[in-house]
Amino acid sequence: MHVVRGNTGSRVSIICSFTLHLCKRLFSRLEPVTSSLNDTNLHHLRLPKDCSSFRNAHQVFDKIPQPKLISLHHSMLNYIHINRHIDALIIFKNQLQMGISEIDEVALALALKACREYLNFGAQIHCLAITSGYICYTTVPNSLMNVYCKTRNFNKALCVFDDVEFPDRVSYNTLLSGFEDGKCALSFALWMRSVGVVFDVVSCTTVLSHCTNEDEFALGMQLHCLVLRYGLEDDVFVGNALVTMYSKLGNMGEAERVFLEMPCKDLVSWNALLSGYAQEGDYSKEATEGFREMIREGMKPDHVSFTSAVSACGQEKALELAKQIHCLVIKMAYGTHVSVCNVLISLYYKCDVTEDANKVFQSMTERNVVSWTTMLSMDNENIVSIFNRMRRDGVYPNHVTFVGLIHSVTVKNLLREGQMVHGFCLKTNFFSELNVANSFVTMYAKFEIMEDVLKVFEELDRRDLISWNALISGYAQNGMSREALQTFLSASMELRPNDYTFGSVLSALASSESISLKHGQRCHACLIKQGFNSNPIVSGALLDMYAKRGSISESQGVFDEITDRSQVSWTAIISAYSRHGDYESVMALFKEMKEKGVDPDSITFLSILTACGRQGMVDMGIDIFNSMVRDYSIEPSSEHYACMVDMFGRAGRLNEAEFFLAQIPGGSGLSMLQSLLGACRIYGDVDMATRVSNTLIALEPDQSGSYVLMSNLFAEKGQWDKVANIRKGMRDKGVKKEIGFSWVDVGSIEYSLNLHGFSSDDKSHPRTEEIYRMTECIGSELKHLEREEEENESVTLACAI
Repeated sequence: MHVVRGNTGSRVSIICSFTLHLCKRLFSRLEPVTSSLNDTNLHHLRLPKDCSSFRNAHQVFDKIPQPKLISLHHSMLNYIHINRHIDALIIFKNQLQMGISEIDEVALALALKACREYLNFGAQIHCLAITSGYICYTTVPNSLMNVYCKTRNFNKALCVFDDVEFPDRVSYNTLLSGFEDGKCALSFALWMRSVGVVFDVVSCTTVLSHCTNEDEFALGMQLHCLVLRYGLEDDVFVGNALVTMYSKLGNMGEAERVFLEMPCKDLVSWNALLSGYAQEGDYSKEATEGFREMIREGMKPDHVSFTSAVSACGQEKALELAKQIHCLVIKMAYGTHVSVCNVLISLYYKCDVTEDANKVFQSMTERNVVSWTTMLSMDNENIVSIFNRMRRDGVYPNHVTFVGLIHSVTVKNLLREGQMVHGFCLKTNFFSELNVANSFVTMYAKFEIMEDVLKVFEELDRRDLISWNALISGYAQNGMSREALQTFLSASMELRPNDYTFGSVLSALASSESISLKHGQRCHACLIKQGFNSNPIVSGALLDMYAKRGSISESQGVFDEITDRSQVSWTAIISAYSRHGDYESVMALFKEMKEKGVDPDSITFLSILTACGRQGMVDMGIDIFNSMVRDYSIEPSSEHYACMVDMFGRAGRLNEAEFFLAQIPGGSGLSMLQSLLGACRIYGDVDMATRVSNTLIALEPDQSGSYVLMSNLFAEKGQWDKVANIRKGMRDKGVKKEIGFSWVDVGSIEYSLNLHGFSSDDKSHPRTEEIYRMTECIGSELKHLEREEEENESVTLACAI
């Protein structure tokens, strides 16, 4: 019952609420009721919510001679509830035409609520509120701010707020909800607290939604305390906001605790937790188990739930569970939902079930840019045709699409297609996107076109650390160590390097034979100062750099300083000792690595097999090779097979090496054949060497290595006619023997990156005479030391006898 006073203030009417059903029979009974209502003030009707009933209800409203405000409010409200905003505005307009006295602040607020899609109407009603004086009622400016915030006209909302003489909590909450910048929203929330505004559910949930990164974590914790202080923790909206905040901040333990303490959980609660689990890669099992628990609790999943569950299955590569979820997706009519299909496509590609991924893609009734981008990033075989189909389908690519497309053409080594994509990006102005331009730097570096790399880099309007890293890495990959170091020095002047920066420049220094080790030591000092000495990637690169440059003691020093030794660290130090032929240290470290519970990877085994081969421990090498396959399920690569061939060859077990070579899946590679040929020369097996060299020359007719090895072998055997034939064949084909080259670090290098290099029969160096005199002195000294060692061995042997 409602008691309503008429305009005269003397008459009181009892309003009865009628429920009008959607069937025609019941609606027909309304006719006599409407005739009786025409003579009264009793118009508080709950209107039926189908279109035909509303037309008749509208006719009922029009027949009333002097409709009162209560009827206006309810008619407008019912239209707004079913999203027929234009009809609500028409009723308001008709009422306004009867005079300004026929509306009130509630009618104005409802009209503004209906204006969210019609901003021009909102501006007109704003003017009406000012001229009529209704702007003084707090309800009206609150509704105005809501309209401006929803239509992203925040500055106008702020102007309205500034004009409110006595803003209430709704005023503050409405303006707070309009902030797009999180930091500004949090600053405003702090100001709200300073002026005495007591936070309610809306305030707390809005502020919590802006605490999404580590900088706002402390404020989020304080707000959580405020929630507990005000007793709002049992509210489902606040609980959902807290779970979402902790999930986005990566604090899944706290998110789970809040979730478990919630007395009432809805679908949003479950989705917030599942999304957090799925986003954190280490919680994929918890995500799938949470999805199961959600089903057991009787909660019906929606597209958000399915997206999180399928994404978690993709991280675990849990194909069978994913297929079960896919069946449930189809059963619950989400089989064509865009976001669900997108994660299903990604899942099937990750699990190498490309046929099912294509089926999902083909079954989609609607595809967005994410769908096409997912296909482009996963299907490297048909990238060009997929991109063309995407454009024909009317879907316009975004910067993420181009980054994935550039990566695909780079992986497939499609230079021409990459240049076409570059041209398309220039034409469509996507080249101005920094991540797209950075991808082109990486692409051209992979294609070994450093001129284009530098051109793209120089055309960048702005450069971030990724841009500099891509350039440094490109120089390092293409053997341009000097340029990599100089670029690193330039980048350090503008930006603070990260672990990838140091890893790239250390890799360049490790592979360079023309840059002094002192520059590597300076990089070492720099990374210690920057706090990267405990980073596993940087430590591994530093270990490798010192080992390749011949300083095993400094490699060991770096390893000793690592407190939390990862697989990368162990592999790096094992590789360092393997490179220096220290078999005992390699095996000791390998044993310690396993005792610490760290599993070796394929690179670890490669280093161990190399050490076994150089030490002549063939049987041990065979056991380790078999253990790699059997115990660690590591598929041998061509490098592993080459190590085994080299191991057999060094031990003189040439027949076993040739037999092993024949068993390799996919056939023998160049490195394997070269190892076997070298062993044939050492052990003088001319027949096998001839077979191997013929194969090598057919594969690499322009390389001198095979010719020289065979020539030396025939010379050792005294077969000079064959030596002459090989030399003649080299001359006829224009093959020249590579000249030996050496470097030496001389004096101070404060202002120089280079070492001094010299080669045999080279007289171009300005200090040639000094170099040759020094080499003669070194040679004489070595011969003297060799004679002394032989004499000492003779004395030792004589004493022993």
